[in-house]
Amino acid sequence: MKFPKVHSLQQIAVLLHCEFIGDANFPVSGMNEIHVVEPGDIVFVDHPKYYDKALQSAATIVLINKEVDCPEGKALLISDDPFRDFNTLTKHFRPFQHSNVSISTSAIIGEGTLIQPNTFIGNQVTIGKNCLIHSNVAIYDNTVIGDNVIIHAGSVLGGDAFYYKKRPDGFDQLISGGRVVIHDNVGIGALCTIDKGVTGDTTIGEGTKLDNQVHVGHDTVIGKKCLIASQTGIAGCVIIEDEVTLWGQVGTTSGITIGTKAVIMGQTGVTKSVEGGKSYFGTPIEESREKLKQLANVKRIPEILNKLK
Repeated sequence: MKFPKVHSLQQIAVLLHCEFIGDANFPVSGMNEIHVVEPGDIVFVDHPKYYDKALQSAATIVLINKEVDCPEGKALLISDDPFRDFNTLTKHFRPFQHSNVSISTSAIIGEGTLIQPNTFIGNQVTIGKNCLIHSNVAIYDNTVIGDNVIIHAGSVLGGDAFYYKKRPDGFDQLISGGRVVIHDNVGIGALCTIDKGVTGDTTIGEGTKLDNQVHVGHDTVIGKKCLIASQTGIAGCVIIEDEVTLWGQVGTTSGITIGTKAVIMGQTGVTKSVEGGKSYFGTPIEESREKLKQLANVKRIPEILNKLK
């Protein structure tokens, strides 16, 4: 997420009521999670296990809970609770905007787009040309939708990321300030849920089709011309490359990549990254031919045991 204008390190430190290490005028242009950071971004880290990863990332400002050696060309913000202060920044730069109308006056809707009754379209939403939005769809703030997109009834675009920090008295949510971006010619079935990014974008590529009741987690990037069947659950920060097929009730763990033209058979648990151009099945996931051979051999166990008697 980029800020409306570049701020100084000192200005951000004052906003957070924290100390800093580095030039007071060091430029700060945005904030992001570690997998999408760029120079000028703030990244937060609150566990020693991940200090080096954050300090060596592309981010040039590190919001951290311990004073450490600052890498050359970077700056530190020293906070007793980086998780809390990252939320403070999100609330400051992208605060929740109340709406009291079904279609926000700040929404931009392209020529030929049809919107059925009881649909909600939030602030700063952009919808392209010749789309069809069926009834009872909710499109949260800052969502971007391309041309020729069809969204069926009851789907929700832009819900919060499922991202929490455990506290002694419960769970604190990491506030989502990102977007959902839907490219041209995408089809979204009924009752789908697509979460916005924490600070970046959850993206669905051109020509991809989602069946009913598909969930797409925060910051996931789905490529072009993918097919995703019903009741599939895709976790956060997943990369699904072009022309991938996910059959019904597939589930994935977070932070993995599914390669181009991979086929994931129904009810598979995608527990790790997999190469493209192959078919996969089972939990834990394996190439489908190998997995089916294993299942066939399991059926032969009684026969083998009888031969050993």
